Amino acid sequence: MNIAANLKVFKTGPGALVAPSDMLSEIVRGDCLSENDPRQWVPLGDDNYSLPLCLNASEGYWVHLLRATKPGVINRHRHSAPVHLMTFEGHWHYPEKDWVAGPGTYVFEPPGDIHTLCVPEGGAVMVFMANVRGALLYVDEAGTLSGYDDVFTRIDACRRHYTAVGLGADYVRRFIR
Repeated sequence: MNIAANLKVFKTGPGALVAPSDMLSEIVRGDCLSENDPRQWVPLGDDNYSLPLCLNASEGYWVHLLRATKPGVINRHRHSAPVHLMTFEGHWHYPEKDWVAGPGTYVFEPPGDIHTLCVPEGGAVMVFMANVRGALLYVDEAGTLSGYDDVFTRIDACRRHYTAVGLGADYVRRFIR
């Protein structure tokens, strides 16, 4: 068996770097917190936007930056799998909990927990990064399912938005793995 035939060479000469030839390419996004091209931010409703970082269709998760530009309730939801969040700007909280997340705050959300994402009055723009596995299940005040998002609905939303703003439907492909 010729193992070398199944490797990609990333650097030649001394210290050559090799990897499996079927390895997926990395995703690198610079300036994620800047406003270089606001068309890249996908609207999620009134004054809330998502910047996709990785849309992993093969494993059913997405990683994105959520930006809220005004205070208020964003949505009530629960998750079918764990979620990891890291706050970069502003503050947010769940009225059901006794804490407020600010810059530098990491939050782990277990599957099943119902919470209402809110941005408090008097705050600046809020931005957090979320690694969302499985489905985001929107629920009403009684906990009844009213809608959902998963990696596939997020890909579709990106595709529609990028088409509408002139980046093209294929723009989203750079984030899909």
